[in-house]
Amino acid sequence: MRILVLSDSHGKVEQMERCVEMAEPDCIFHLGDCWADAQALHRSFPSVPMEQVPGNCDWGNTEPAERLLEYGGRRILMMHGHTRRVKNGTMSAVCAARECGADILLFGHTHQSLVDFDGSLYVMNPGSVGAYTAPTYGVITLDGPKWGCAVYRL
Repeated sequence: MRILVLSDSHGKVEQMERCVEMAEPDCIFHLGDCWADAQALHRSFPSVPMEQVPGNCDWGNTEPAERLLEYGGRRILMMHGHTRRVKNGTMSAVCAARECGADILLFGHTHQSLVDFDGSLYVMNPGSVGAYTAPTYGVITLDGPKWGCAVYRL
C-alpha cells in the first residue's frame, strides 16, 4: 500500500494532482491548509480514498484537528501541527503519538520536510506541496513487515 501525504497546499491543486499522477497512491492524506484544496483533489481522483485534517488556515472548520487511523497494520496519527505548536519543536506531537501507540506521526504547518525514525516511531512532515519553489510531498509505504516514509521534491 502506498499513501500519498500532502500538506500546506495553499491553492496549488494542480501540484497535488501531479503528485497523485507520479505516486499512484492507494490512499491520500491531506494534513491541512487548505481543506477546500483536498476536496478539489478528491473530485479529480474520486476512486482514491482520502483522509484529511484541518490546518490553521482552515478557519471555521469543525473537523477534529488530530486523527488516529490504522492502515496496513500500522497506527498513524495525523495532524496539521499548529495545535501542538510544532514550529517550536516536535516534542508535544511526538509525545501525543507515543501516548496513543502510533507507529507513524504525520504533521505539516512548518513547510519544512522531515523524516525521522527512532526504531519504533516514524515522524514525517511532507513539507509544503503548495510552495512556489521546491514543493514537496511524502509517501508512506506499507508492505507487511516492510514499511517506511519518504519525502520527495515535486
